[in-house]
Amino acid sequence: MPEPRTLLLLRHGRTAYNAAKRIQGQRDVPLDATGESQAARAAAVLAAMEPAFVRTSDLARARVTAEQVAGAAGLPVLADARLREFDLGERTGWTHDQYAEACPEEFARFRAGEYDVAPGSETVSTLVGRTLPALDEALAQVPAGGLGIVVSHGAALRVSVAEWVGLPRGSAMAFGALGNCHWALVQDAPAGGGAPAPQRLVAWNRHA
Repeated sequence: MPEPRTLLLLRHGRTAYNAAKRIQGQRDVPLDATGESQAARAAAVLAAMEPAFVRTSDLARARVTAEQVAGAAGLPVLADARLREFDLGERTGWTHDQYAEACPEEFARFRAGEYDVAPGSETVSTLVGRTLPALDEALAQVPAGGLGIVVSHGAALRVSVAEWVGLPRGSAMAFGALGNCHWALVQDAPAGGGAPAPQRLVAWNRHA
């Protein structure tokens, strides 16, 4: 059996929007000072894992996190817009308190993982239609027994990982929230006789 290939899926460091519980979506919010420190700490740990590459969402909070990791590992960064967070439409910029007060039923569904309930938001089908091919391509580039790193966003990773490992749609909330600069590990799972098998989740919400 070949050695499994591993993809480490890292959420970006904290932003001022995260600290204020404000919905970011695809708004290009930078890391705050805490987020920069989180990225630096994670970079030291992840560089020691000798990743083969670092890929990232092109949004600044993910890209700067990735640059910290790649710099520590002596690697370039490849940005990929398919790894962006959900576009959360008209609710982008709202705090959770504002959302709960203005639209309590919709907010309850949002908090239950129906991220596409917000008016004008990206659907789950559209999200996984762009993220899963990007993850497939990244995993295919990992050498046997090696590790690659992808930096992305909390909701996008939560939903995408559940779908990628073959769970029914709507199962993402079985995973706890992925913290800032926390990561998941997903491996390929080759089947006997050379037939492909689904990816498997081997760790969730690890951190430095």
